Amino acid sequence: MSNSLPSPRDVQNACRALGLGVSAAELHGGLCGWVAGGGADGPEWLRRVLVDDNLPAPPDEPLEQLRRASVAQLEDRSFGFELLLLPDTEATLYERSGALFDWCRGFLGGFGLAAGQAPSLSEEGSEALADLAKLAAASPQDDGDQEDEAALAELEEFVRVAALLLHGDCALGPRHRQRLN
Repeated sequence: MSNSLPSPRDVQNACRALGLGVSAAELHGGLCGWVAGGGADGPEWLRRVLVDDNLPAPPDEPLEQLRRASVAQLEDRSFGFELLLLPDTEATLYERSGALFDWCRGFLGGFGLAAGQAPSLSEEGSEALADLAKLAAASPQDDGDQEDEAALAELEEFVRVAALLLHGDCALGPRHRQRLN
């Protein structure tokens, strides 16, 4: 199974082709939240994440590649999980921070659908989820300096680790407990 995410541009084009009202970042966040919350990672993921039973099954590429790579990365013990944000390294701070906040909104939606209202979280998981909710409610700023660039990089790393922590609490933990019983 490949751990490489498709390009954000390919995912965005697939979203447009299917008439989805989400960005590539938000869709990836929703998928990761769904899987982290314990949702099944099968071919129905798109319908479940977007809460639309009328959606077609995702085409083999790139949305199926997105699913396979995201699941593999979340399960990777070497913490190789990546966020699918923006294709253009020349994107403005506004665009990149907006994509991160979109990713967080998607993650919260998918996570809530899979984990339910009162998921069993560690103290760190509860704090991480609360912090992701704050980021999801944030708005990007129009301009910034090197400090803001560094802060965005730190936020991206925090979001990445928070997603892995929540996946551990809700997906890996229960799975390992089942194997022990």
